[in-house]
Amino acid sequence: MKLIKTIKELHKEILPLRAANKTVGFVPTMGALHEGHLSLVKQCLADNDVCVVSIFVNPTQFNDKEDLKKYPRNVEKDCRLLNTISENLIVFNPSESEVYPEPDTRIFNFGQLDKVMEGKFRPGHFNGVAQVVSRLFDIVKPDRAYFGEKDFQQLAIIRHMVRQLKLDVQIVPMPIIREQSGLALSSRNARLTDVQRASAVNISKILFKSRNEMYKHLTIAETIKKVTDQINAVQNLEVEYFEIVDGTTLQPLNDWSESEYVVGCIAVFCGEVRLIDNIVYNS
Repeated sequence: MKLIKTIKELHKEILPLRAANKTVGFVPTMGALHEGHLSLVKQCLADNDVCVVSIFVNPTQFNDKEDLKKYPRNVEKDCRLLNTISENLIVFNPSESEVYPEPDTRIFNFGQLDKVMEGKFRPGHFNGVAQVVSRLFDIVKPDRAYFGEKDFQQLAIIRHMVRQLKLDVQIVPMPIIREQSGLALSSRNARLTDVQRASAVNISKILFKSRNEMYKHLTIAETIKKVTDQINAVQNLEVEYFEIVDGTTLQPLNDWSESEYVVGCIAVFCGEVRLIDNIVYNS
């Protein structure tokens, strides 16, 4: 594995490979890696001649500076984990000044995609995501880039950005990886106490129950209320939002029949730790 800190070093590694017509896959991360990230890396290695993994905690996507401060960072541990998969990886761990030699003042237009859910509760978040992802795409110039479906709205935003900027990169979505308990894997899970983790597993359980039982005989509004009430009844949990939307437009639905791709997206505070998850009701 090669740990690279600068764009110059990265290009020195990648350019000869491109000259030899090698395909480059890319997995952008903020570190604190877990099995969800590793599933992206494994697929990237399977699909491409070269796999680049970036580890960069992007400050422009944090609207809460305390959240940025608390975000877990351990590059050495991340590299050890990546090394268990393959030694044939390029890990790009740049400084903030390397990614942003000048302040990024670009403002993106996502239409209605960022007006709901995460965008509504985290103003400016997706603009920061688009800034860093487009910047990293410009640096790495990958053929394919891999993103997890746990960040469902983020995936829609990135696809929109790629179309908007006419970028020559294939976005590859990857399914949510869950613990045996059903809890969606997240870097933020490392901040949960044992008691909080025991509470957090109820998020996915209640979502699965809503898909398997409730939505068949309840309206969307009734389902939203029931899921929200059930999660809020669990110790340590407080729903920030639960919305049932069209999986393509992300716009809220009033009736199950309005879309053939219905997704429930949720954000829940478990103590001070904010967790997100989603479930596809039909597709």
